[in-house]
Amino acid sequence: MRRSLAVWIGWRFYLARQSNRFISFISFASTAGIALGVAVLIIVLSAMNGFERELEQRLLAVVPHGELTGVNAGISDWPHIVEEASAIPGIIAAAPFVQIQGLVQKPRGFQGVSVIGVDPQLESKVSSIAEFMSAQSWHSLTQANSNNIVLGKGLAKALDLKVGQSLSLYTPELGNKPQNGQISRAKSHRFVVSGIFSIGGELDLTTAYIPMAYASQLLGLGDEVTGVRIKVEKVFEAPRLIRELGYSQKQYLYINDWTRTQGNLYSDIQMVRMIMYLVLALVIAVACFNIVSTLVMAVRDKQSEIAILLTMGMKKLSVMGIFVVQGALNGLLGCGIGALFGCLIALNLSQLAKGIEDLLGIQLLSADVYFIDFLPSKLELSDVVMVVSLALLMSLIATLYPAWKASKTQPARALAGW
Repeated sequence: MRRSLAVWIGWRFYLARQSNRFISFISFASTAGIALGVAVLIIVLSAMNGFERELEQRLLAVVPHGELTGVNAGISDWPHIVEEASAIPGIIAAAPFVQIQGLVQKPRGFQGVSVIGVDPQLESKVSSIAEFMSAQSWHSLTQANSNNIVLGKGLAKALDLKVGQSLSLYTPELGNKPQNGQISRAKSHRFVVSGIFSIGGELDLTTAYIPMAYASQLLGLGDEVTGVRIKVEKVFEAPRLIRELGYSQKQYLYINDWTRTQGNLYSDIQMVRMIMYLVLALVIAVACFNIVSTLVMAVRDKQSEIAILLTMGMKKLSVMGIFVVQGALNGLLGCGIGALFGCLIALNLSQLAKGIEDLLGIQLLSADVYFIDFLPSKLELSDVVMVVSLALLMSLIATLYPAWKASKTQPARALAGW
């Protein structure tokens, strides 16, 4: 009964704050600050979740989770490695590849290109690159002895090439090593552009695909391959699984995983998430501690009412409860409004960002710099619960000191006009 009385009186005091315009303004400011902080924090966390999702589903779907490559020679027994990989729990598939490093000429110089020879039937098990190009482009890579090449969109744009046009790839001539400071001669290979893929970021600018058989023929590898690509079920277990497979081989191999090539990008996302979380949590804390000012003034304004309640026998703990309830209502209202607007914006963040781009004629994210050209968003219920819980906890802590001061009110002095 006493608890319900404290809640009821706290609710009445909360409604009666409108009688004092200054207290009402401070209360509004604290509620608005909490709402803004909660909404922005939910939106930022959703954007970071979106970047992580796109990193895993877009970039890591194309970039191999791991690679085993020959040290000083190609890998001849690659079918055995593929078979062993399939036997390790956690590894989904493995596929061979042949890699050629070369240069292509563009209007203002040369562009370094990593040309990867793939077997489409096996490559589709470890990579989703086929999803980022047309079916006709992917089919052109099945023609084993053809000089077809599929370029990244950024690379094709830089070279001013379209499907059906040809290009020359310059590579160091095999067996011709530079001596006495002389530059080794380059060998030219002619290709026909059979397709264009679009992923975004550096891959579009530096990567091209050709049939694996033709790549082996150019390098004179015969039945050997440059390396084996590995795909795992859980990307964060890739380093352990790739090393387990690599250490079991008799041939000396280089062991690489995605954390060495794309790990910095993931670390950057996590660092930005943590910094933004701390900054916005402090914003919420400042807004919550505005509740202190509101309640301190409310306690001074309600001195006579507090004195009467204490004289009538209300316990000091119940008096504290009155002002805890009053401050908590500010926090609840702010959290509710912030969570509502934060969730609505987070669910429509990509469309809103696209609208801003169209309205202002700008591009927020460039595919030439990032691996995506849109602002992603993924709303997680756990993030919403965490943010709201944090804001509510801060708002409750902010009520403790003013509530304690209210419980220390001396009825005689308060009623005497002290």
